[in-house]
Amino acid sequence: MSQPAFVLVRPQMGENIGGAARAMWNFGLERMRLVAPRDGWPNQKAVAMASGAGRLLDEAGLFDDTAAALEDCHFVFATTARNRDLTKPVVSPERAMEMAREKIAAGEKVAVLFGPERAGLENDDIARANAIISVPVNPEFASLNLAQCVLLTAYEWRRQTAEVEAERVEMAGADWASQIEIEKLAEHYEDRLDQAGFFFPEIKADSMKLNLRNLWSRMRLTRSDVQTLHGVMRQMVRWKERGD
Repeated sequence: MSQPAFVLVRPQMGENIGGAARAMWNFGLERMRLVAPRDGWPNQKAVAMASGAGRLLDEAGLFDDTAAALEDCHFVFATTARNRDLTKPVVSPERAMEMAREKIAAGEKVAVLFGPERAGLENDDIARANAIISVPVNPEFASLNLAQCVLLTAYEWRRQTAEVEAERVEMAGADWASQIEIEKLAEHYEDRLDQAGFFFPEIKADSMKLNLRNLWSRMRLTRSDVQTLHGVMRQMVRWKERGD
């Protein structure tokens, strides 16, 4: 799938351009456009900050103004944290990148505008956008660093276009214990604890055993865990017998 162009409008610091390139490449985005960077272009500080994403800087489009940077685009988002008194749809980064994916799949070209560090996009820039992206930040401190804003938006693009695991467990070569292995562990502990007089009074023994078995199931043990717990109990029994 194609991807949106990220347009940095009048960026002021080379370090932020490089940070934005790095953030884009972290999430598989490589279409950067620069509008009138304050310190000229190319910029060695941007290259140093890009840290491996220098190709994006080498291939970045350079434009004199925002209009030129958007000439081939069909739909444009503008990022801003301030109320601009312009009637436009306002969407979250997540919804914006969902819309971007849909429009790109339909053959449209999409761009996202990011403003200069000091004051953000001007109204003349935002007037060219079809919708505004608003990040749900702390209203008492709404200013985002340029590269941070790029990172947030790029992350949402990645979520829309790649399979993202919500949760996983690093097994480190281990295997989950089977039900029969858990059953044997439970029997081992019940047997030894019963001999030690743990299940007392007798009227509560069944419920205590049930709670213990429920404990094993909640722990989600590996085979190595089961072997370790068997070993712990065997060693405790040996120690007790030596003590006697």
